[in-house]
Amino acid sequence: MKCGVLIFPGTWSHQDFAHVLADVLRCDWGYLWHKETSVAGYDCLILPGGFAHGDYLRCGAIARFSPIMEAVVRFARSGGPVIGSCNGFQILCEAGLLPGALLRNMSLQYRCRWVQVKTESVATPFTRGLSPGQVLKLPISHGEGRYFAAPETLAGLTANGQIVFRYATPDGRITAEANPNGSLENIAGICNEGRNVVGLMPHPERAAEALLGSEDGLHLFTSALGSVGLVSR
Repeated sequence: MKCGVLIFPGTWSHQDFAHVLADVLRCDWGYLWHKETSVAGYDCLILPGGFAHGDYLRCGAIARFSPIMEAVVRFARSGGPVIGSCNGFQILCEAGLLPGALLRNMSLQYRCRWVQVKTESVATPFTRGLSPGQVLKLPISHGEGRYFAAPETLAGLTANGQIVFRYATPDGRITAEANPNGSLENIAGICNEGRNVVGLMPHPERAAEALLGSEDGLHLFTSALGSVGLVSR
C-alpha cells in the first residue's frame, strides 16, 4: 500500500505526515504536487493542513481547482480511501467530496490546543481499528474549523452514520465546553456516504508519538494500513 501526500502552495503539514509514514510506520509513500494530473500507483491519499493558496476567497476554495483534484475526485468516487486533516478537510468540502462547510471559529480567534474527540463511526478505513465511543486526544490548529451544514444535510449525516468524530470531554461526554470552535453538534469529523472519504479538523499526524503528548492519532494510520497487514511496530 502506497500513500500519497498532496502539496498545494501554502500547505505546511505535509512534512509531519511524511515523518509519520516514513519514520514511524515505515510504509511506502510519496508527495503529489498540486499541478500533477494523476494519482496512479497510490492506494491512499492524504490532504494535509496548512493554508492552500493562502486560503484566499475562503479556505480550500482555490485549491479545489488545482489540477490534481480531478484525479482525487476520480480516485475517491472509485472507492479509494482519502483523508483530509484541517485544511485538507476544508478542501474536500469545497471539492464536493464531503458535505457542509468549515466556517470561522465562533470565538473569531485562532485555536491551537489539545482536544478530545469521541469516535462515532468505525465504519471507515481510518477508524475501523477503533472502538465505538473511544476517545482520542488530538491537537487542533485552525481559525476556520466550525463545521456547518444545512438542517437537512445534518439530518442526513446523522441518519446515515456519517458523523465520525465529535468534540468531547476526556470521559466522552458531548458538551458545549468541549467544543473549541462552535461546530454544529460538536462535529469534529465526517465521512461521505461511501465511507471511504474522511475529513476532520484535528491533526492526527501531530499525535503519533508519545514524545508529542499522545499517540492516539496513530490509530487512524494503522486502521487504514493495518487492514492490509502492512503495519508492524
